[in-house]
Amino acid sequence: MNTIILHDYFESLEGGGRLCSELAKGLPADIGYGFAKKATHPFLTSLPPSSCTRDLQAFSRLPLWRQFKLSRAFTHRTTFLKNYATVIYSGFYTPLAVRHHRHGRNILYCHTPPRFIYDQRVFYLNQLPIGLRPALQAFIHYLQPRYEQAVAQMDVIIANSENVRHRIRHYLNQEATVIHPPCDTSRFIWQGLGDYYLSAARLDPLKQVNLIVQAFLKMPKKRLIVTSGGPELPKLQKLANHAPNIHFTGWVGETQLTELIGNAIATLYLPIEEDFGMSPVESMAAGKPVIGIAQGGILETVIQNETGILIEPPLDVEAICHAVEILTPQQVIKMREACEKRAEQFRTEVFLEKMRNV
Repeated sequence: MNTIILHDYFESLEGGGRLCSELAKGLPADIGYGFAKKATHPFLTSLPPSSCTRDLQAFSRLPLWRQFKLSRAFTHRTTFLKNYATVIYSGFYTPLAVRHHRHGRNILYCHTPPRFIYDQRVFYLNQLPIGLRPALQAFIHYLQPRYEQAVAQMDVIIANSENVRHRIRHYLNQEATVIHPPCDTSRFIWQGLGDYYLSAARLDPLKQVNLIVQAFLKMPKKRLIVTSGGPELPKLQKLANHAPNIHFTGWVGETQLTELIGNAIATLYLPIEEDFGMSPVESMAAGKPVIGIAQGGILETVIQNETGILIEPPLDVEAICHAVEILTPQQVIKMREACEKRAEQFRTEVFLEKMRNV
């Protein structure tokens, strides 16, 4: 093959990894990555036999050390790129490998400039104990100039949303083309109408799942399933305090995820300035409307009062409760067709056609 896709790592079933897997199958292309949590990760095992995978084995359980190992791995262990005509970079650390691909085409698919460096630096620093903040500052000082130099060497920059395109222009002084991520609309389908609402966002502070849990604590007759994992899981479980109407599944497999979405009443997705947000598109593909926040990439996917309800920030628990009360099973049935039609605009075939053109 003459094309390879580099991705930071394959750990959970996150959108960036899914995008790279679909792109590798559709082009086709090889894949290189910093590490995979499991050799049987579904985004890798679903690749065709003709795709070669290259594991840089940069795993670490220590968060900051992990980021440093990833940056060093892509900087020093990617000499194999000289064998490819085209390299597509996906993630924060993969662009550092561009130094090994001087005589070919370099394409950056940017999910976002690293938020811990740019728009959310203060937030991430405040999440750390005071004693660890200098370590993050030192890593930012190390990574930022190298990242910006690498991005400047790209032949093409693709943003996953208009929201990210604006960030690229603002923070990196570069122009980008927007190609929205793909959704497998044949996999996320209406399977029924259960008795629960669903949150599938990763459990970290920027996703604001704590507000969703607080809302359902005020609505004991409404059932919530939180189907994801992340660093906030213990804190959110403590917040829920064994409430019988709130259930945490942890990370689930592909089949169970599609079943949960396909049988939900509606989904809730309320992150702070989300880059794009694949969860709302998957929800709409299954005919399920979205309770979202009126900011970030979700403004490019969910249509107010047609495929969901967008709450103006700043969020409060009462507004979330009100939105849940509006999206009754009867109302969801009325919105099903509009949701499915909207999701078709983000189907995998549309994404692959645009990427082939690039």
